[in-house]
Amino acid sequence: MLMVTRSDIMRAVKRAHTGPEVAVRKLLHSLGLRFRLHRKALPGSPDIVLPKHRTVIFVHGCFWHRHPGCRYASTPKTRQDYWLPKFAANVERDARKSSQLKELGWRVLVVWECETRNDKGTLEARLRREFGLPDSAAASLRTP
Repeated sequence: MLMVTRSDIMRAVKRAHTGPEVAVRKLLHSLGLRFRLHRKALPGSPDIVLPKHRTVIFVHGCFWHRHPGCRYASTPKTRQDYWLPKFAANVERDARKSSQLKELGWRVLVVWECETRNDKGTLEARLRREFGLPDSAAASLRTP
């Protein structure tokens, strides 16, 4: 029988090019927005960087980054002495990196994993608002 350890499971957790991140990238591209990925020169290596709009986007997993009020942000029942400080450090680091980016003149957006799972029309509408794009109904009226 093959034993899978916790460290094996944790090692398998992807850092970049996750499903939610790819979904956001596809949506941004379909809206005509062009971007760069994982700029290590910026604090926190944002998932998506839109230099033209001076905006960075972090695509956060609800579990790891503790999305408030989200059902996916559950806390494991075992080893809470390990998990709670780890979650707190993630949230603190997110806030610190966001603050550093804002000091450098960047606008910081966070897209939560659950936003990419649920109604994608809501996420599209949010991104259209954030970047001053016409809503999809108005855009379809102008299309010849």
